[in-house]
This record gives sequence, structure tokens and C-alpha cells, in this order.
Amino acid sequence: MMSLDALAGVLRVQPGAPRPAALSGQRPDWAARLAVGRPAQSLPDLLGAVFSLCSHAHRLCARAAVDAARGIDAQQPDTLRGETLREHLRRMLLDWPVLLASEPSANAQRALASCPVLRAGGRDDACADNMPDWIERHLLGVVPTQWLAAFERAPQQAFADWRDAAPSWLARLLRDSAALADAPVAASPALHVHASEAALRALAAAMTQDPAFTRRPRIDGACAETGCWTRLADAALPRSASDRFAARLAELVRLALPGGEHRLRSGRIVLAPGEGLAWAEMARGLLVHHVRLDGQGDQARIAACHVLAPTEWNFDLHGAVAAAIEKLDPAEPDCARRVALLMAAYDPCVRYEWAGAAELTHA
Repeated sequence: MMSLDALAGVLRVQPGAPRPAALSGQRPDWAARLAVGRPAQSLPDLLGAVFSLCSHAHRLCARAAVDAARGIDAQQPDTLRGETLREHLRRMLLDWPVLLASEPSANAQRALASCPVLRAGGRDDACADNMPDWIERHLLGVVPTQWLAAFERAPQQAFADWRDAAPSWLARLLRDSAALADAPVAASPALHVHASEAALRALAAAMTQDPAFTRRPRIDGACAETGCWTRLADAALPRSASDRFAARLAELVRLALPGGEHRLRSGRIVLAPGEGLAWAEMARGLLVHHVRLDGQGDQARIAACHVLAPTEWNFDLHGAVAAAIEKLDPAEPDCARRVALLMAAYDPCVRYEWAGAAELTHA
């Protein structure tokens, strides 16, 4: 029986080592291996099971790609907002306390148990009902609309002012890591391939021509990064792990407030008869699915399937995270914490190992 690491993949971190040794390992391309030959209508559930951490986004993207390939102009329920909000909450409440403070947080556990969106059983109408009060009480310690207004005027300064003064457990958690998290991190170019149909078509061509492309993606020959800080609606790349934490918190607030349904973008295009591509801005960044079908109608089967997920961009062996790990000194007492901060900020969907000891990111 295959181990969980063999199935899901694992990142191996070697601080101070030159790239590509600084960050190695990759996920198996299960989409390409498992999808071919299966009925087209089964693809959303298959990919939702394979990519269990972001299953909803994968189901949505796979369904849209198959519909595009079949020439079906079907409208899907707009559930991306609610599921992305839930994913942000899970990362903040479950992962951040462990990665930033090396232990679970009782305050985070209480917040998790009382969160209206997480208790709503998947209903998106809970997003704007009780969430602002919950966010004020359990996360920010201030009125969310006021916090967001200040953030939109001056993001870095507003986040730092809140983090340094607010009495909330989340502010304290981020404040305790500020000295390390505020250090500059060299960014890769923002992944905005979904800004034009021409760029998406070029991406689809690259995925189909190079079997290894989804494991080592490039735009114009270079690495790129993606996250909630690279939305089409956003302008500047962040400079540090703190800036990325701030971007996730700001997006959580935006999604929870009225009008949050307009924050995230998704789409699909027909590439050719029987061939479609779909994309969605999800919690970890931009997700892209490409499919080519054999046959028509209910008899159509998957002839090819390519999935390009955020982890493959952000944790490329030569990307921004790898560059940051390369510059770390393994003898420094805070080296392990710096690695944990990078993992929390960029958010892989697989486990990572450091210096021979297994440390969990997002399980």
C-alpha cells in the first residue's frame, strides 16, 4: 500500500542549500493518471476526491471545463465565495496557531466552534448574516467595516497598527511573529494569466505540449506566484510574510461582508470542439483545469486532463519560496520559525519536512 506522502506528495526543505535543493519534492500528477478514460460527467467528483483540501474549487473548475468542452452553457451556483471564506477560516484557526506559535490555540478553537459560516453546513447565505459580529468578537477586536476601510487606504500601515494594538488573540499571534514575518521576501511576478483569453489559450497549449508543465509551470519562461494577494482586482505584490497574512485577513473580511460575492472571479473558454478550459480564484490562488473529451454527450470520456494548482506555482524549485529558503542560515536559532512563517504565508496543500524532521503544514 502506498504511503500518504507517496499519494499526496511532500515538500523537502533544506535552508541555506542552493536551488533546486533548497526546496524539493513535488506532487504526483494524479489528474492526468486517473482521469483518462473515465466518463466526462464523473470528473468533478474524481478531482474533488483527489484534491480533498480544496475539493469544492476543483469540483467547480472541473465541471466548468467539461461543460466548455461539451459546448454546454450551463450556469453553476455561485458557491466560490462561501467555500473560499471557509478555507481562509480553517487556515487561520487551525494552521496559523501551530505554525506561528507551535501549539494549538484555545481561543482559535472557541472561534472555530462558534463560527456561523463553518456551522452553516455549506450554506452561503450565512456569509453576510452573522459573520461581521463574529469577526469583530473572535478575530479583529474592532468593527470589520472600519478595519477594512483603514486597510484599503494604507494596507501595510493599517495592518501593522491593528496588529500592534488590538487586544484580539489573532493580533497577539501575529504580533509575536512580527519581527520575523516583516522581513522582506523576494516575490515572483504575479500570476495574472486569467486576465486575457489569449494568455489562457497559450497556457492551455503549454499544458498539452509538455507533459511536465503542470509540475513545473512557467509564464514567459519564468516562475510566478499566486495567492489571495494576486487577484485581478489587486495591484501590488506584497513584500513579506506579514503582507501575505494581511492579504488573507483582508480577503476574509471582504468575503464576509455584503458585496463579497463580487470579490472572486472565475471563467471558462471553449478551446476547440471537445476541448475546454476553466479557471477560478480560490483560497490558495488561481486554479486552472483543462480537459479534452473523446465522444459526445453522455457518452463522452476524458481523453486528457490537466490540473494546474497554486501549490505548483508557489513551491516551484526555483520560485519565491525556494529563493527565500535558499537565503536562510540553518544554524540560526530562528530558522525553523522562518520556514514555518513562509509555509503559513504561501500555504502549500501538502506536508513539508525540515532538517530531517517531519513538520505538518496543512493536513
